[in-house]
Amino acid sequence: MQKLVLLRHGESVYNKENRFTGWADVDLSEEGFKQARRAGQVLAKNGYTFDMGFTSVLKRSIKTMHFVLEELEHLWIPVGKSWRLNERFYGALQGLNKDETVAQYGEEQVHKWRRDPHEHPPAITESDERFPGHYLRYSDLTYRELPFTENLSETMTRVLPFWHEHIVPAIREDKKVIICAHGNSLRALIQYIENLSDEEVTKLDIPTATPWVYELDDRLNSIRHYYLE
Repeated sequence: MQKLVLLRHGESVYNKENRFTGWADVDLSEEGFKQARRAGQVLAKNGYTFDMGFTSVLKRSIKTMHFVLEELEHLWIPVGKSWRLNERFYGALQGLNKDETVAQYGEEQVHKWRRDPHEHPPAITESDERFPGHYLRYSDLTYRELPFTENLSETMTRVLPFWHEHIVPAIREDKKVIICAHGNSLRALIQYIENLSDEEVTKLDIPTATPWVYELDDRLNSIRHYYLE
């Protein structure tokens, strides 16, 4: 049996302000920093150690991992970063207040944008300052990999190659792995690991900075999972 720990980043500034975040590189809120440290303390209290970590390239994920590892006195372990673990790209919704968006477009439409695996939020254009092609951290991506909008199904499509090419080999080598990412990139992983239907994954809510532990069999199928609190 192998254990794998998934962790959503601590509360971000946009979470606190009830805004769509996506690939906007906003920082943790003051509460988010506290949550990250508490997550590390919970893992330490339960005797967890790690050989390797993985995060997105967004600072709220990177910093959460840093503070977790600091609490564990594990800052020395290697941490792989990839855009493939980024939050879902919310297109033109990024930065907008969610309540104001509901008032403008209606609750049903906004719910579809947020939770329907095949529903696209409104797309941005290449001239939009939110387009990832403007940023150095995405300079290695091909034009086809740069999103203008993204649904959950497409998030899974970009997350899974990183899972198979980097995370699975580490687990196969008996590495103890922690992944610190985002609500929707983690939903994509959970849907794959548990073979959830689209309907089931839309109901999945992942709290910030609460370690989600998987116990996996030799084929990396889920035996059981639970939160540490």
